[in-house]
Formats: sequence, structure tokens, C-alpha cells
Amino acid sequence: MAKRTIVAPGAGKSYDWSADHTFVKVSAENTAGAYALMEDNLNHGFKLGLHMHRSHAETFYIIEGIVHFHIDGVWTAAGPGTCIHVPPGHPHAVELEPSQTGRMLMIYQPAGFDQYLAELACMGPSDFEDVALMAALNERYDLVPLGDVPPRSD
Repeated sequence: MAKRTIVAPGAGKSYDWSADHTFVKVSAENTAGAYALMEDNLNHGFKLGLHMHRSHAETFYIIEGIVHFHIDGVWTAAGPGTCIHVPPGHPHAVELEPSQTGRMLMIYQPAGFDQYLAELACMGPSDFEDVALMAALNERYDLVPLGDVPPRSD
């Protein structure tokens, strides 16, 4: 059952990684699995390798900074106010200018990415090196790794 949710600024389940700090604002639990909404605060050097989702869509709304998206082989620079929707089956990567920071909202539909982050947060360094464990986690959360961030030609 979906739950009414109010989340204050700077609040929500928090995952502080080296390249970004993510706050889950609306979780799978809040929406009965329909979607999850996260605020992603991007640090210097943030990048997310080329990947796709077979059955999940992602929507990004840029709040601060210039975030570069590689979708279906094409790079797009997205500034504040830009909204990018990536349907299932479309390869994409994300990269921030190395010297900049950024902030964006991300909707993952149906939900699952919030649960993926929760599992990652419980893992130790050796778990990330375990190929079979990572493959099973990626399969469970519909993440299909396709490689590194493709080079930009700006």
C-alpha cells in the first residue's frame, strides 16, 4: 500500500558515496513499488558507466550544474531545468565536468534503485570485487552494465 510522505530538505535515507550523496525522498515502500524518487548531489568527478535497464525507466531533472548524458550514442549537456527521460532498453551513461558539482532529481520507475542502493551500502570492499555477487545484484535490480563512460568530443 502506498504511504503519504513528507521529506524535509536534506532528509531521506542517505547514501554518501565518494562521487555522490543520494537522498531517497520517495521509496518503493512509499509508492507500493511504482517508482522511487531520489535527490542526487554530484561531487567532483562523478560518472556513471554505460548501462541500460530492460524494464525500468529513469527520468532526471537537473537542479544545479551541467550534467552530460550519453544516450543511444549521443552526448547531451543538460543544465538546470532540463528534464531527460530514458525509457527501458536505451543504453546511457552520465558524467559531470571534473571540476564541477551538480544536483539532480532522479525518478526510477518502477521502484528498485532505492533498494539497490540499500544493498550496496551493506557491502564491504571484497563484495564489490565478487563478480558473481555483483552480477546477481545487477540482475535482481535490472542493471545491465555495458562498459565505461564513452569519450566526449567537446
